[in-house]
Amino acid sequence: MNTALNIVKSVMAIIMVITLFACESNYKNVKKLTLSDGAPIAEGEGINFKYTDSGKLITNLLAEKLLDFSNQKFPYKEFPNGIEVKFWDKEGKKSTVNSDYAIQYDGTGLVDLRENVVIVTADSVILKAQQLYWDQKNQWVFTDQPYQIKFKDGSYNNGGRFDGNQDFTIFSSRKNEGVQLIDKNKTEDVK
Repeated sequence: MNTALNIVKSVMAIIMVITLFACESNYKNVKKLTLSDGAPIAEGEGINFKYTDSGKLITNLLAEKLLDFSNQKFPYKEFPNGIEVKFWDKEGKKSTVNSDYAIQYDGTGLVDLRENVVIVTADSVILKAQQLYWDQKNQWVFTDQPYQIKFKDGSYNNGGRFDGNQDFTIFSSRKNEGVQLIDKNKTEDVK
């Protein structure tokens, strides 16, 4: 009797395993059928993403809408209605980034900001552009579109191309015009 019971239990276990794998396979197929080609894997509204480190708020991303295309061969996240990102440095000073449209490419760490891009740094540098790329890994920003940058001392630069580090202490501008203010007390005579 125990042998027959063990055989029945073994057969039931095998049937359960087969059913489990069959359901898993069907679930994957159904999931593929429900996502049309090019459709996002997820959508979000009223996004308020906060990144903290050691209990301190470091970044706060606000967006009306998020489309997650991480299911594509070249994964990305799209913010079709724009973003507002707030950053706090080690001293607690805030910088902000705003744009009417943005895409973040997962594999490269590149962020493409478009339409009414405005960056205000913690030390009052203001950059305005119609498009700006931000390389998060290398902490570098650049554009080949017209831009305006105003520095905290009142100097400014309007140009057609720009690239520099994300805190604007290093930057290179092409096809530009502007006003650079120089403090005579801080200059050294070149001999």
